[in-house]
Amino acid sequence: MAEMTIKKRPKNLDLTTIRLPLPGKVSILHRVSGVGLFLCFPVMLWLFGASLGSPESFASFKAVAGMLPVKVILAGLLWAFVHHFCAGIRFLLLDLHVGIEKEAARQSAAVVFAVSIPLTLILWGVLL
Repeated sequence: MAEMTIKKRPKNLDLTTIRLPLPGKVSILHRVSGVGLFLCFPVMLWLFGASLGSPESFASFKAVAGMLPVKVILAGLLWAFVHHFCAGIRFLLLDLHVGIEKEAARQSAAVVFAVSIPLTLILWGVLL
């Protein structure tokens, strides 16, 4: 009977040493932002409906939205939406085989960050 050799594959279990390339970071943040938006969607719908219910409910909504912790949460949700939208366009283009080369994929990932962060700040300034 032939000897079986057991291959010892390198295993990196230290998650702090893993270095993802920029497209990998965009992919993970796209998934995280999608999950966050999905989980917060019922709350956002309820808040939207409550703000349209009556002038009193809108005034109370506006008072709550003026608090700093709520502003931080709303800014995070706004960033999640903008990033998810921009990264989604990138992934649609990748599905159409546009920019699938290594350097083009890196550049498109950088464009997602370069567009989503300033666009979030601009929208936050407009909506504030």
